[in-house]
Amino acid sequence: MKNYVSVVFRKEVLDNLRDRRALGTALMIVLIGPIMALLMIYMLGNLKSNKMDKPLDLQVSGAHNAPSLIHYLKQNDVNILAAPDDAQTAIKNGESDVVLFIPDNYAATFTSGEPAPLKLMLDSSRSSAKTSIVRTKQLILGYSRQIGNLRLLARGINPQIASSVTLETMDLATPQSKAMFFLLSLPMFLIMTLFIGGMAVTIDTTAGERERGSLEPLLINPTRRWEIVTGKLLAVLVFTTVTIILSIFGFALIFNYVPIDRILDIPVNVNWTTFVLIFLTMLPLILFAAALQMVIVTFARSYKEAQTTLAWLPMIPMLPGMVLGFMSIQSTVGLMLIPTIGQQLLILKYLRGETIALAHPIIAAGFTLLIAIGLVWLTIRLYSREQLLSEG
Repeated sequence: MKNYVSVVFRKEVLDNLRDRRALGTALMIVLIGPIMALLMIYMLGNLKSNKMDKPLDLQVSGAHNAPSLIHYLKQNDVNILAAPDDAQTAIKNGESDVVLFIPDNYAATFTSGEPAPLKLMLDSSRSSAKTSIVRTKQLILGYSRQIGNLRLLARGINPQIASSVTLETMDLATPQSKAMFFLLSLPMFLIMTLFIGGMAVTIDTTAGERERGSLEPLLINPTRRWEIVTGKLLAVLVFTTVTIILSIFGFALIFNYVPIDRILDIPVNVNWTTFVLIFLTMLPLILFAAALQMVIVTFARSYKEAQTTLAWLPMIPMLPGMVLGFMSIQSTVGLMLIPTIGQQLLILKYLRGETIALAHPIIAAGFTLLIAIGLVWLTIRLYSREQLLSEG
């Protein structure tokens, strides 16, 4: 019995190891997540350093109307530039980040003690302009507070009278939770790797063999169908597990050896223990994903149809995972019962450094394994049908 399973297993592994194109695709899928994370770190770091460390170039229209404001801006490391003739077009085309308009009635209004009008023209949807926009707003608000305090002092009034309360903030955020906007992509990349890493092997074990005509000789051998399914399933599990390990290892190298806190000024502390927990959380999903793909492939009438169907499969768990990550939904037993969703929530909690109820990973793993075993049983039943050979 063991010999039959091992023969099928070795056959599938060797057949897929010879397929250099499939191996190259799997390797590319493994590397795409860590590579994109690394590029994102350095791109955001360069953008932030270029904007924050350098003087702010601010285009101003009507600078002569507010000499005091212009002097304040220059003292705070701002280069005053002339505004373009068509500021709206320049901002839309990305030629300008922000333009400050000082109207002609600014001086008269300012002298009278009333709020003097200023207008900022910007495009808040442009990520590259956000730093310039924030710095400009902070400088103008700082100037406004400074002038307001001076006006109160000139009237013999303590400026603190305008502050009715003092607010002390106690930030309980962990270093990981402060960087969650960056860490949210990790579970999605792992889910993508989970379903794509062994996809080529899964398709080849049924649809590929059926098209090549090698499935029928295999099924007429004196072996039971569950032995054939087990051998094929083990081959899929090997390739999927290897891709998941390599992907997690790639992320672990980045988060432990790339100085993210220095590049982005964000404290990130995701140690190797966290990635071990992430791998253990993913283990039940490996069997679930492999069994689910094998069930789907048995219904495909051709290799191309199986490939097209499985290509969309990773999107199903990835999209809800994105929503759950951004909405910060509390983990519940009900969510732990949903394969992939429960695991993604657990991974996000590991990354945030939050305390997790012991029952949650146990429930998530147990229920996922239960469904995976049911899918394996269904695959064996499907392989026992005579229609399996005629569906192609």
